[in-house]
Amino acid sequence: MKPDIPWDKSLPHMPKQAALRRYAGIWLAWTAAGLFYSTQDYLPRFYRNEPASLLYMFTGWMVPMYICAVVTPALLWAGRVWPITQSGRALNIARHVASSAAFAAITIGLETLVFFKLGNIPLISKAGSFANAYRLMLVYGFHGAVLRYWAVIGLQAIYRASRAARERERESLLLQIRSAELNRQLASSQLQVLKSQLHPHFLFNTLEAISSMIRLGEQRNAETMIERLSNLLRAALEGQQQHEVALWREFQFLQLYLSIEEVRFGDRLSVTLDCPKDLEDMLVPHMILQPLVENAVRHGLGQSERQVHIAIGARRSGSQLELSVEDDGPGSPTGFNHRGIALANIRERLARLYGGAAGFHIGHLDPKGVAAIINLPCHTENFDSGAT
Repeated sequence: MKPDIPWDKSLPHMPKQAALRRYAGIWLAWTAAGLFYSTQDYLPRFYRNEPASLLYMFTGWMVPMYICAVVTPALLWAGRVWPITQSGRALNIARHVASSAAFAAITIGLETLVFFKLGNIPLISKAGSFANAYRLMLVYGFHGAVLRYWAVIGLQAIYRASRAARERERESLLLQIRSAELNRQLASSQLQVLKSQLHPHFLFNTLEAISSMIRLGEQRNAETMIERLSNLLRAALEGQQQHEVALWREFQFLQLYLSIEEVRFGDRLSVTLDCPKDLEDMLVPHMILQPLVENAVRHGLGQSERQVHIAIGARRSGSQLELSVEDDGPGSPTGFNHRGIALANIRERLARLYGGAAGFHIGHLDPKGVAAIINLPCHTENFDSGAT
């Protein structure tokens, strides 16, 4: 079995195909640099009609560039091991200064060897010996070699800093997404808790009424209420995981609830429901009207022996959907401040779902009765309030 080839020590886990692309990019970059300097050296001489050989210019620049291409992976390794953008920068810069001098001495020695073998560079040919040629090349090429070293290190530092910045931005975005998701889950949980508070509230009231009927011997009415309560609970459970339902479903739920109250109060309770056809698909909070209707029943019929009429309606007001529950009963008890648990629950749910885009008002009617009005945005898809 052949051993794995260490394709790139600067990135030891880089796949071979990616490493080959990396090497190809390095060679193309140095080739472009060599062509740039070759033409830059040749064109002014050509313009001044000075004797100049394009092959000479090309060889004189491409040889050092390709030697740089060969040792570039080592430079990238040094840049990774001694980063100049992190802690210990001064020490790492000092190491790179020494390395750049060593790089210049070694690469110039390789250039001199190649030129000496080719024999087409007049300056090298006239030197007579490799030692003389090397000294000449050090004089002419040392600073350029040092600049090439620092060009590689500098470009690598810029690339690594840019990549680190993009990574920080990506991590920041992921944190924001996670935070938004956690906030959404928190809001959903809080809404679920608020909604779940309604279930035992009307359930206990209904069970108490059933118990009273059984004690009074009203067996048939108690059985009817139990059957209708079963239907009501089934409807409540079907929408348990939904924070919003279509308006027609909310009115359907109210009809089930009111069918129970009709058994309790008989002809004393009169109800009208007005759900316009063009508003039936508007989304509203599930069970948002039931506490208001229950309040109307309790404070209207509970304090009066006469018939009480409850009107439940919906209408559009510009971009708002207005839901109303009105009764002509005697009104709320003296000192009632409209801040009970059920009403506070409604305000909290509206704030969680719609932020400041929704409103809730309750007050006395003239000459008697109470009106509760909910305003919320007209929408048929999930509403994004931007509130947490």
